[in-house]
Amino acid sequence: MRVLMISDVYFPRVNGVSTSIRTFRGALREQGVETTLVAPHYPQQTEPGDPVIRVDARYLPFDPEDRLMRYRQLRRTLRQLDPESYDLIHIQTPFAAHYAGVAAGRRYRKPLVTTYHTLFAEYIHCYAPWLPGGVGRKLAQKLSRRQCNAVNMVIAPSNIMHNTLRDYGVSSRIEVVPTGLPLQHFRHGNGAAFRQQYGIAANRPVALYVGRVAHEKNLPLLLQMMQLLQQRHPELLLLIAGEGPALPGLQRQAAKLGLQQRVQFVGYLDRRHGLVDCYHAADVFVFPSVTETQGLVLLEALACGKPVVAVPAMGAAEIVLAGKGAVPVEANPAAFANAVSRLLAMPGIHGQMAQQARLWADEWSDRATAARLKRHYQSLLEA
Repeated sequence: MRVLMISDVYFPRVNGVSTSIRTFRGALREQGVETTLVAPHYPQQTEPGDPVIRVDARYLPFDPEDRLMRYRQLRRTLRQLDPESYDLIHIQTPFAAHYAGVAAGRRYRKPLVTTYHTLFAEYIHCYAPWLPGGVGRKLAQKLSRRQCNAVNMVIAPSNIMHNTLRDYGVSSRIEVVPTGLPLQHFRHGNGAAFRQQYGIAANRPVALYVGRVAHEKNLPLLLQMMQLLQQRHPELLLLIAGEGPALPGLQRQAAKLGLQQRVQFVGYLDRRHGLVDCYHAADVFVFPSVTETQGLVLLEALACGKPVVAVPAMGAAEIVLAGKGAVPVEANPAAFANAVSRLLAMPGIHGQMAQQARLWADEWSDRATAARLKRHYQSLLEA
C-alpha cells in the first residue's frame, strides 16, 4: 500500500502534528505501508537524508514559526507525481495542503483521508480577539465541517474529538485513531546529565511542562501555581521546554511575579536526545491546557515514568485518568499546587504512580495505532 501525505507543517517545525506524522510514517513503514510526504520548506536546516518533498513557502508575520506553502507550486508539485505511485491521499492540515490534496484526489479519483489534529474553534479567540463573541468559533466550526465533508474519511485522535466533529455537523466517516508512542524511545534518559547541563541541582524538585508556549496552552496558570507553592516548596523549579508566540509575555509575567529563580525556560529540545533526558530530569509533569485534541506530551511523560498533573479536558480526558499515573485536576492554580505538593511530599505515592504511568503508556504503542490506521486505509481501497 502506498500513501501520499500532504501537510502544511513538518520538522524542523516542532509541534504535535509534526510528531504525529513522523510517528505514523515510521510505524506504517514497519507494516509495509510506504508514505510520500509533501511539506513546506523552512529556512532552518533539515535533517540529513530528509525523505520529504519540500515546497517553497512564504513567511507569516503573525506566526513566524510556520510557513505557508505557495499554492501554485504545491499544485504543480502534486501534478508532477505519478498518480500510479500512490493509492490514496492523507491530508494532515486544513490550509494549502487541504485544498491542493482535495483537488488532486478528485482529479485522479483517489480516496481522501484527513486527520483533524487541531480544535481551531477553541483557539480562534487567542489569535483573532477582534472578532465579536462566538463569531470566530462559528466560522471555524463551519470551515471544519465543510473540509471534513469533502473527504472520504476523517481520522480523529480521540473519542471526544469524534463527538465534537459530529456536533459540528460532519457527516463523513470518522474513525478514532490516536497517535501512538514509540515507547522504546522514552524508556531510558539521562536526567542527571540534563540537570548538570542546565545548572539544576541534583536534589532540586522539578515540575516540567513540555509543549508549545502558545496562548491556548493556559500557561499563566503554572506561574500562579508556583506563587502558591513558594512557602511549601521554596526549592521547586518550574521547567518550561518549548517556544511559541506567548513566550515573551510569559517571561515578562514570570519576572513581574518575582519568579526568575524559580522558572527556567530551556526552549525547544532535540526530540531524539535532549527532550527525553529532560523528561527523566523532572519529578512531576504539569499540563494546564484545556483544548488538546490528544496531548502527546502527556503520553511521553507517562512513558518516562513521570506522574502527571493535568486537566482531563477534551482529548486529554482519555489519557489523564486517576490510577493511571495521573492526578486529574480542575484548571485552577490551587488545584495544581495542591496536587504537586502532595506528590513531592509523599515519595511512596510518587513511586507508585511512576509505575502506573509506565504501564498505562504501554497501551498506547505506535505499532498498535498504525495497524489500526492501516486497516482503515485498506477498507477505503476495498470499498
